[in-house]
Amino acid sequence: MAEMPGEKSELAQALARYKSTFIVVAIVSAVLNILLLGGSIYMMMVYDSVLPSHSIPTLFGLLIMIIIVYLFQAMFEWVRGRMLAEVATGLDRSLSTRVQRAIADARLKGARMPGDGLIAMRDLDQIRNFLGGAGPQTLIDLPWVFFFLAILFMLHVWLGVTALVGTLVLLALTFATDRASRKPTLALTQIGSVRNGMAENNLRHIEILQALGMRERLTRRWESSNLSYIDANNALARTVAVYGGASKVFRLFLQSAVLTVGALLVIDGKASGGVIFASSILAGRALAPVDQSIANWRGFTAARQGWKRLNELLRRLPPPPESAVVLAPPDSSLAVQQLAVVPPGSQSVAVQGVSFTLNAGDALGIIGPSAAGKTSLGRALIGVWPAARGTVRLDGATIDQWDSTQFGQFIGYLPQTVELLDGTIAENIARFEENAPSQAIIDAAKAADVHDMIVRLPRGYDTPVGADGAELSAGQRQRIGLARALYRDPFLVMLDEPNSNLDSEGEAALQSAVAAVKARKGIVIVIAHRPAAIALVDYILFLRNGVMEVFGPRDEVLNKTVSLPNKATKTKAPPKIDKAATDKGAATDEPAAASEQPATSEQETQ
Repeated sequence: MAEMPGEKSELAQALARYKSTFIVVAIVSAVLNILLLGGSIYMMMVYDSVLPSHSIPTLFGLLIMIIIVYLFQAMFEWVRGRMLAEVATGLDRSLSTRVQRAIADARLKGARMPGDGLIAMRDLDQIRNFLGGAGPQTLIDLPWVFFFLAILFMLHVWLGVTALVGTLVLLALTFATDRASRKPTLALTQIGSVRNGMAENNLRHIEILQALGMRERLTRRWESSNLSYIDANNALARTVAVYGGASKVFRLFLQSAVLTVGALLVIDGKASGGVIFASSILAGRALAPVDQSIANWRGFTAARQGWKRLNELLRRLPPPPESAVVLAPPDSSLAVQQLAVVPPGSQSVAVQGVSFTLNAGDALGIIGPSAAGKTSLGRALIGVWPAARGTVRLDGATIDQWDSTQFGQFIGYLPQTVELLDGTIAENIARFEENAPSQAIIDAAKAADVHDMIVRLPRGYDTPVGADGAELSAGQRQRIGLARALYRDPFLVMLDEPNSNLDSEGEAALQSAVAAVKARKGIVIVIAHRPAAIALVDYILFLRNGVMEVFGPRDEVLNKTVSLPNKATKTKAPPKIDKAATDKGAATDEPAAASEQPATSEQETQ
């Protein structure tokens, strides 16, 4: 969704909610900067009034006054810092969920995200850290440089000219710092994301790396990326150090130059002794925001680049519109019409021209040779991948008419690779539903015939599964994944190779679960190669190279597929779909073009 001229981005809109806070911060900053005159005035009064008169009461009176000024200054500094920290925290709270959803949507749509794909989350962290740190305070204080310069001009024109020249030099150093730090900061962010992604990937697959002797090789790959990260970090640090050091040294020199000019004016009888010290303090205060800006420029550059990337991500992935009408859960039919599927991030059609209708209580088996597009079709039927052409309807409504969270409540899905999340068995079966009814969890486990296996574990349903279910065997993961798919009796149940890791007892439980879904008038779709998985289906859909060749009653289709010719070597490469027309995202692991031979016997086809 392109921004209209004058239209604010989501980030700008979120920040605009704190407009009144920023106004108060600006007022507090004004009071602070005025209070900063106290030190200079105190110095002038001591040198010009107290010392000539030797008045002790005057000295202590001035001391009490300056202590009060400093107390108020400390209080206002604390208030300003606290308010900016609240803005940073509030902005993070209002955007963190939106950013997380955008990251997930980008992954589903195949948008390319560098490294570990979490750079957007780190961008939000950079913005929050900048807003809650010294950076905004420094930028707010920058315009007050001219206020202090004006005071110096009032003391004497040459004092003002000296400080003005120094300010211009420091501003030039600030702009030079900005130009010099842009590329190193961008490179550091990108390399850091890749480095973190490699570390996370190595840790996720540590078992296979250890078993196949790949651990040291992958560690060396990470070390290479880490060295690049260190080099990029050092390059940025050197850049900031050079310009920061130059500005610091020049500011010290400038204070000495102001002292020198003040001394010349005193010698010439054009200024008092107190002016020398007061002008030095004022010059230092005038140049402090510029010097601090250079010191904080790394954080400012990172936050600015993160702001730009986040704006682009949120613009490309707008939140789904809220529907005024909430549809009832489906309970009667699934209708597919001329469905074509393009995997996210690809232009190749994985599935095309699929049409069929199922009614409540029906079970469908999807079969075909490897890389025929079976999994791609399954993902499209449950809304994980959007349709490139055609429609998928439940009870006559296209599936995008439901909110994704609501839609997921009446979908059961057991993927080919069972993905359990770090938590307990109960949490995984309940899909991490808050305050999930115990009976609903137990019912789902019993429907998958896994209840007895769970209660035999030392901690039963409270047994942690570990990251990716690492604490369980493959068969246990698959059966718990089946229980999760059956939780709360979903209407449409999609099972992709559900018996790939099951023994005979598990296959019996699978058939029982399929029969139970049919009996309660749900719809079951089973993607399978092994015959036991489709023993109870009513219909079979045969796919080859993404094309539906046969659809019909189970026995009739199985008889036909035995006599189908081997066309794997004759079929041309699948057609292309214009990427702009499909608006898709990442490549799939199941291409449409098949290179393996299809089944040629009834046993293989089943």
